[in-house]
Amino acid sequence: MTDRKTHRSEEERRKLLNRLKRVEGQVRGIERMVEEEAYCPDIMLQVSAVTSALNSFNRELMSAHLHHCVLSDVQEGREESLEELAAVLQKLMK
Repeated sequence: MTDRKTHRSEEERRKLLNRLKRVEGQVRGIERMVEEEAYCPDIMLQVSAVTSALNSFNRELMSAHLHHCVLSDVQEGREESLEELAAVLQKLMK
């Protein structure tokens, strides 16, 4: 992890946090399903929905990162952001 920070607009921060709160609610729902001994395939479908929601969150975050952080760094001659992005993509595409 790095010490760098990303400054986001209030709207962007709100959107990202709202997405995460929805995911959190979905995970709590899965927890209840396990506690209530729900049928395995029903739980697996909900887990798939959470995975999809997190992937959607990650795509939104990646887009913002490309358009703000990476673009700004490259314009200022800091091309190490491209290497960092390549490394992150390698990890995400396992």
